[in-house]
Amino acid sequence: MSAIPSPDTLSTTEDARRHAEADTLLTPRFYTTDYAALDPVDVAPLRAAWDALLAEYEGDNNHDHFQRTPQFAAEVAAAMPNWSPELRREFLEFLVSSLTSEFSGCVLYNEIQKNVANPDIKRLMRYMARDESRHAGFLNQALKDFGLGVDLGGLKRTKAYTYFKPKYIFYATYLSEKIGYARYITIYRRLEQRPDLRFHPIFRWFERWCNDEFRHGESFALLMRAQPELLRGVNKLWIRFFLLAVYATMYVRDHDRPALNQALGFDATEFDLRVFRITSEISRQVFPLTLDIDHPAFLRGLDRLVRLHQASAAARARGGLLAPLRVAACALAGAATFVRLYLLPTRANTLPEQARVAPAW
Repeated sequence: MSAIPSPDTLSTTEDARRHAEADTLLTPRFYTTDYAALDPVDVAPLRAAWDALLAEYEGDNNHDHFQRTPQFAAEVAAAMPNWSPELRREFLEFLVSSLTSEFSGCVLYNEIQKNVANPDIKRLMRYMARDESRHAGFLNQALKDFGLGVDLGGLKRTKAYTYFKPKYIFYATYLSEKIGYARYITIYRRLEQRPDLRFHPIFRWFERWCNDEFRHGESFALLMRAQPELLRGVNKLWIRFFLLAVYATMYVRDHDRPALNQALGFDATEFDLRVFRITSEISRQVFPLTLDIDHPAFLRGLDRLVRLHQASAAARARGGLLAPLRVAACALAGAATFVRLYLLPTRANTLPEQARVAPAW
């Protein structure tokens, strides 16, 4: 597992490439799966909802959305002199991380559609790869304003891939898409109220953009509801794991971006809890449980993970003979904290009759 480059070093395309290629607990990954295992997936139990969803993809209501206006680059150039060095570093890291995440989806969905015979899965993945390609391209254009465009073809060839069983892909990708919606819509709504905080034009694209994320999540919700065995028995333990892993990763990463949070007018903890609540409410459509994010030990545990992450980063920065021991101690303490969070009580949920929900936030 490679160390992530410091955001301080994000000044060249090579820096951006290394940042996108980094493989850590907090950086987006590229995935591969058992394509043959997807061929037997049968959406017949939810055929009407499935066909309606695919018709939405076919309608492609965002086909004209990811286009830069003539004012985009000029607005960026006018705003940059007002940014602190800390905001510049954190925002560039946000762009590279977001680009890597979107392109990860594009690569995964494209590989699935090329390697499966199931016509329902093939058609869905073609549409989703289309959407993620637009998102990644739009983010890459934003990075090019800073001279930091990433060679996406090269990234596809050189970044390490993680193998996930199809059911893990379903759990993780569903949550990634839904939490992406919750994050983007929360930021967009805040900047609707406080346009003076909109320090970069990309945020104006977030409302329609996050509806793509929402629809992608709906696709995986239907796939899981069509395979109810994925939502029962030992699989409930996997759902619990992925819920906690996604929430904890987001919490630690967001608390690493104080200048970005301040610029957007957010307290990182309040922002994350808001996103967790939205995501938990949405996930009731498919998951038989939600995390008890109001449990007093939940927030304490997440805050401890933040402190351990910061201590580990400080040890790496100081270096010296004892640095590996300090980093290892932080990792062990982090694992123990994660286990304690995992063992907290959860809230049972009865699945609704209708599998789909609307983006109403």
